[in-house]
Amino acid sequence: MIKQAKFKISVAEAEKIQNYGAPEIAIAGKSNVGKSSFINFLTNQSKLAKTSSAPGRTRLINYFEINGGEYYFVDLPGYGYAKVAKEEKQKWGSLIEGYLEASENLVNVFVLVDIRREPSDDDRMLLGYLYQYSIPFTVIATKADKLSKQAAKKSLQTIAAGLSIGVDNIIVTSSEKKLGKEEVLKRIDQLLKGE
Repeated sequence: MIKQAKFKISVAEAEKIQNYGAPEIAIAGKSNVGKSSFINFLTNQSKLAKTSSAPGRTRLINYFEINGGEYYFVDLPGYGYAKVAKEEKQKWGSLIEGYLEASENLVNVFVLVDIRREPSDDDRMLLGYLYQYSIPFTVIATKADKLSKQAAKKSLQTIAAGLSIGVDNIIVTSSEKKLGKEEVLKRIDQLLKGE
């Protein structure tokens, strides 16, 4: 249950990664996958995380305090956006890696994928990285409202195959249709209990 959520801080360098001494759930995904909408949907606040129709908006690591510091959402920069200079991409990459390696409180990474798209090389690379460093993750398919039930089912199989995970290991969500919130909150409860 999320009773309270507030924006805490943005950091632009790996050296400035915060340590609030509470569990952190990182939110990662390609640019425009709907990370900000997902955070707003979970917290019931339409303007908590800034949304944008232009991909590549999140260039910083954004910390959100949940339930007065019970735990934190950590929104990582979106990756894989083509119209960004190479140096900028590398900076985001090192920022994401810096966080994943340095955070002492990270309990899980929510990897968001657009249900309409096949997993990209960047998605696979992130999962490979998480496996390599034994960082637990949960795959969440966003924008389920954009597909029919039949198409969504087929798409989930494509995503599962592309990421080498089981279909049952993907939580389907839609911030538009308010779908999947219970499953995500249940997952958060499990993580906080150390399950």
